[in-house]
Amino acid sequence: MQFVDTVMAGHVSARDLAALGIATALFHPLLLLMVGVLMAVTPMVAQLKGSQKDDRISKVVADALQLSLVFALPLILLLHLLEPLMEFIGYPEEVSRIGDGYLQAVAWGVPAMLAYDVFRHFNEGVALTRPNMYFHIVGLMLNILGNYTLMFGHFGFPAMGAVGAGWSTALVWNMMFLMMILFSFKNSRLRKYLKLGDFFRIHLLNTREILRIGVPNGLSTGAETGLFALVALMMGTLGVHVMAAHQIAINVAAMTFMVPLGISVAITSRIGLAAGSGNHALARYRGFSGIILCGMVMLVPAAVYLLLPQWIVRIYTEDSQVTEVAVILLFMAAIFQLSDGLQVGALGALRGLKDTRIPLFTNLFSYMVIGLPGAYFLGIQWGFGPVGLWTGIIVGLSLAAFLHNLRFHLLTRHSHDRDSAFAVS
Repeated sequence: MQFVDTVMAGHVSARDLAALGIATALFHPLLLLMVGVLMAVTPMVAQLKGSQKDDRISKVVADALQLSLVFALPLILLLHLLEPLMEFIGYPEEVSRIGDGYLQAVAWGVPAMLAYDVFRHFNEGVALTRPNMYFHIVGLMLNILGNYTLMFGHFGFPAMGAVGAGWSTALVWNMMFLMMILFSFKNSRLRKYLKLGDFFRIHLLNTREILRIGVPNGLSTGAETGLFALVALMMGTLGVHVMAAHQIAINVAAMTFMVPLGISVAITSRIGLAAGSGNHALARYRGFSGIILCGMVMLVPAAVYLLLPQWIVRIYTEDSQVTEVAVILLFMAAIFQLSDGLQVGALGALRGLKDTRIPLFTNLFSYMVIGLPGAYFLGIQWGFGPVGLWTGIIVGLSLAAFLHNLRFHLLTRHSHDRDSAFAVS
């Protein structure tokens, strides 16, 4: 949906596109921090299923749903307080006003989005991934219609530009949550795991486990998205056209990133099932098979970015100033595609083993200690502009990819010996 919002905002104005980019740069790290915590549901459910403890799954889902509602409240409050920050950074007043309008609109969808994610991760934990894909396809179609209506002013509604994209997104998130929860309680493969009474009780043991696994994972996700967000905020200080170009390039990269991200979710589920059943050699095999696949699929978009950058940018805008910068950034995006695929694949593998603490420190080091200062000095202090800022992203992603894969190798290198010990005992 972010792809659709960005494309349609680009056809409103460069100002709306820049405002959308700044608003999402502030919003997404906060949202993904909480989504990252809730991702603990997938390995927990997968390992319970793998160890044939199906009766405990409902309590995990119920506690995660309660946590999602607790998380939603402070996030909604924060989204109503970010306009002063945009003005403090020094963005144009009109850009800040549009960005604030988008954030206040999208806030109405936050509780539904987080609750949807709980049931999504439950589905993925029992190796049922297609429903999420179908619901996102329906959501995408609804979002296009909503954007057409609210951004451009059709069917009697006023033209709201990027603010209309926020209202459309909020409406779609609520609709998707209703579809997901009805499906989860009606589907014969899923409802056997869910007991309605569990959703009205608090099970502190499960809540602690979700937080133990999820908080490091959420902070790890926050470190990565934080790098991209802070680079976007620095990019905004270089002008509206540069920010619009950055938003186009990062949106294209984010869209293709969905493919290895989806594979990494499957890796988490499959490794969780194998680890839960005690088959550690299979967990290692599934992990590296998935990681290699994540890297290979990213070679395709890398080639497209290198060969057809101007064609891609024309989907978003005809503005020549924006196009010039966006084409350069797409070349740079091609460079980090392989690293991005390998790092998200390895993170999914580690998550399947419930290993989230070391990856947190790895991400903090790669993105906050190395990538972010590198981006700042190259892009702002030493005057390399957008190219310097994106060089910091490339370095951070490449370092994270190496360290996450090394961690998974070290954790699983004795898997055959461990399985032999289990067999003897």
